[in-house]
Amino acid sequence: MPAASIRAKARAEMINEIKAIARRHLAAEGANLSLRAVAREMGMVSSAIYRYFPSRDELLTALIVDAYHAVGEAAETGDAQVTDRTDLRGRWLATCHAVRHWALAHPAEYALLFGSPVPGYAAPPDTVVAAARTPVTLIRILVDGFTAGTLTAPDPDELPGAVRADLTPVRDTLASLGDESFADLPETLLARGMTGWIHCFGTISFELFGQFNNVIEARDQHFDHQMRQMAALLALP
Repeated sequence: MPAASIRAKARAEMINEIKAIARRHLAAEGANLSLRAVAREMGMVSSAIYRYFPSRDELLTALIVDAYHAVGEAAETGDAQVTDRTDLRGRWLATCHAVRHWALAHPAEYALLFGSPVPGYAAPPDTVVAAARTPVTLIRILVDGFTAGTLTAPDPDELPGAVRADLTPVRDTLASLGDESFADLPETLLARGMTGWIHCFGTISFELFGQFNNVIEARDQHFDHQMRQMAALLALP
C-alpha cells in the first residue's frame, strides 16, 4: 500500500476512534463535549487532537452529521422493507417505527439532534444534506401517492398564504435533495406531511425525554396508535 494510503487509513481510524469516545461522553455528560477530556481518554496530549478536529464545534458537527445519516438510513431501510410500494400507510408506519427504534437505541445521539440546543454552537450548512434524509423519506411517500393519483392535495384555502410562501422554497430544496418529482408536490400536501413528521419526532421526544413517565406505560402500542392517527390525517390509503 502506498505511504499516502497508509497515512489516510491511519487518519480515518483515528477520527473514528475520537468520534466513538466523544459519543460515549455524549451518553454520560450530554453535549458538553471537551476536546481535552477526549484527548485524555485516548492518552493523547490535547494539542494532538486538534490535528483532527480544530475545535469542539467541528467535532460536534461531525457527530451531528453522522447521527443524521444514521437516523436517515434507519428511515430509508424501514420504508424499503415494505415491498408493496403502493401501500402508503404501511410505508409510513414502517418508517416511523424505524426512526423510533433508532432513537431508543441511540438516545444520546437523538438528544444531540433534537434535544436542547448546545450553547454557543450553530450548525453549519454541512449538516443540511444529512438532516434531510429522514424528511425526504417521509415526504417521498406522499409524493408517490400524489403522483399515482391515490393521494389528493387538501383544499388550497386550508393553508395560509404566508405559510405557502414559506413552504415553496422548502419543497424546492427537498426536490434538489430528493428527486425532481418533489417539485410537483402541492404546498398543502407538504404542510400535512410536515405535520406528520413533527408529530412523529414529537412523540419520540416525549418518550425519550421523560414526558410520558408515570403516564404512558404501553409505549410501543401508544406510538403505533399515534402514527396510525397521523396516517389517517394524511389520508394515506
